[in-house]
Parts: sequence; structure tokens; C-alpha cells
Amino acid sequence: MINLQISTTQNVNLDYTIVSIGERILAFLIDGFILYLYFILVNYISSALGYVFEDAWTQFGLQSLILLPAMFYSLIMHSLFNGRTVGKMLMKMRVVRLDGTPVHWSNYLVRWMLRLVDIWIFVGSIGLLSILFSDRRQRLGDAAAGTVVISTKNKTKVSHTILEDVEEAYQPTFSNVTLLTDKDIRLIKETYRIAKQSADHKTMKALRDKVESVLATNSELYDVQYLDTVLKDYSFYTQQI
Repeated sequence: MINLQISTTQNVNLDYTIVSIGERILAFLIDGFILYLYFILVNYISSALGYVFEDAWTQFGLQSLILLPAMFYSLIMHSLFNGRTVGKMLMKMRVVRLDGTPVHWSNYLVRWMLRLVDIWIFVGSIGLLSILFSDRRQRLGDAAAGTVVISTKNKTKVSHTILEDVEEAYQPTFSNVTLLTDKDIRLIKETYRIAKQSADHKTMKALRDKVESVLATNSELYDVQYLDTVLKDYSFYTQQI
């Protein structure tokens, strides 16, 4: 098992486990099976079109058009589903950037283009060898794009233990929480926890006023709701890597 620590743009260190070569192969095979089913469907449609269009060139053009989604399957899926294909979703893994920033579509494009070398031309041998001899289990496409494939089976371990659990569908309220630092959030969370447990409304109000002055917000939320939202918003933006 190879672990990797990535520092986010908010200077929070997140610990991940890099997936094994076996897990990557299994995810690839799952995606391959999905494409196989798609090709069967395409073949069925092509046969049906043969009865409608007698011109061979027309049939060829329609077949090529129908096959385009399969050709761009990896690129489309990674771009739309946050670094995951169906195989990666089932195997609980995804692509992230090594520098902690969100993966850009251009990174996915580089990975997709180099599949030609990693997988197709040399029947996967180049990709396998590069993963085996890479400290971070990167194929050439990963190395060129500055990405790595990590496991999402376990909750991300947060070195500073300051983040809150937030769902993927969570909608943040205060975008400027990124003005806060790791140290700020640690202090806010600890003070908030103690004040909440002891029902110390005075401290809670003072903490809320201080945070609002820093973030320049004017929220109508109650003190507890406001501080809870700030902590969750910070966690949301921090984990968008």
C-alpha cells in the first residue's frame, strides 16, 4: 500500500492511498465490458440501418457517428464525473492532481491522448511498466498530466483534523471562507465545540461576531447555524481538489 499526502490550496494536508495496479486493471476491465455491451448495441443498430440505407457510405458514416461516444468514453466520463469512469466508481477510485488543485479538463485530455501509447499501441505494456516502476503508480498519461489515481474506499484522513463531513451535493453559502487559514479554522472549531457543549452563548456570540468581521458577512443565521455553516463551507472548498 502506497500513501500520498496532498496539500490543498488552503494548506491542509490530506492523506490518500494510491490504488494498486490490480485495482486499476479491474476498473479498466469493467469499463471495457461496458464498451463491449455498447458495441453489441451498435452492431444491432447497424444491422437495422442496413435495411433502411442501402448505400454503403451512408451506413459507414452512421456507424462512425454512433461509435464516437465509445472513442471518447474515458475523456467524457472523467470530465463529467470528477475524475471517475463507471469502472472507477465501482472500484471506488478517482483521478486527482498532485498539486492539490482541481483537475482541469486539459489534464483529462492529456491522459486520454496518452492512452494511445500507454494502452492501445503496445497492448497496455507501456502503461503497466510505467505504473510498476513509478513511485506513485502513474502511467505516462498521469505523469504528463500531473495526476494520480487514489482510493476513495475510506474516508480521507485529514492531518489537521479540522474538516467537517460534507456530502458531495452540499451547496456552500459563504465562498469567502477560503480567506480563513488552517489555524483559524482549528481555533474556530475548538472554541465552537467547547461553547456549544457548555451552552456558553456569550462566547458563541463573540466567536460569531469575530468570524463575521473577518469574512465581512451579514447573515441572518443564528450563531450556531452560522458557525456550523462556516465550518462546513470551509471543508467543502478544501476538499474540492
